[in-house]
Amino acid sequence: MARTSKNQDPVLDPSTAQEMANAGRFKQIRMVAGLVNKANPKAMPITIGSGLGAAAVLVLLGVFIGPLWLFIPLAVLLGMLVTVFLFGRFAQTAQYSAIEGQLGAPLAVLRQLRGNWTVPEEPVAANRNMDVVYRVVGRPGVILIGEGSPNGLASLLAAEKKKVARVAYEVPIFEFQVGNGEGQVPISKLQRKIMRLPRNLKPDAVRDINHRLKALAPTMQAPKGPIPRNIRQPKMPRPKTR
Repeated sequence: MARTSKNQDPVLDPSTAQEMANAGRFKQIRMVAGLVNKANPKAMPITIGSGLGAAAVLVLLGVFIGPLWLFIPLAVLLGMLVTVFLFGRFAQTAQYSAIEGQLGAPLAVLRQLRGNWTVPEEPVAANRNMDVVYRVVGRPGVILIGEGSPNGLASLLAAEKKKVARVAYEVPIFEFQVGNGEGQVPISKLQRKIMRLPRNLKPDAVRDINHRLKALAPTMQAPKGPIPRNIRQPKMPRPKTR
């Protein structure tokens, strides 16, 4: 198991990822803007228009109320804040769109959790139908996240919960299924869902449960037929901007 990292590589093809890593700050922004525009052609006009609109409102207030020289810097600052905020939101939406439906998408999101979380390098349980379960440990307790068919995940999550409960005495265990079906959590809401869980454990208790969980062997079943060799887990496309 590995700690979360603040710096994750973009989920792009190798050539694009390398180009973005070597690009300067402004070129990176242009590349991200291109990705956002590709995901939603209306995003950039809305972002720029909202920033200019917010700045224009303050300039008009300066004209009618005055003094204008005081409102102009405030208008520039407000316009930049609105633009950056909306750009970030659209960029995040584009990120989730890029990994949605890909094998390992939940793991890419779990590695972006803010705070002291323990995230596995690979699933802790899987079956021959490629339904998988990831296990995360943090202040809320132990969190099991399933990815795959709802029918297959029900038994897989139940078995993993029973196994974890044998060593996680009186520790809360949460279960989520990632997907767009009834009772499932969309990939775009998974991080928010986990971050809103109550903080039930103290840091010492988190370290203790991590130590006990290391003794559990993963329950992985080999799938029938050849295993594809070109499958790789996606990573969140978060370019470096500084």
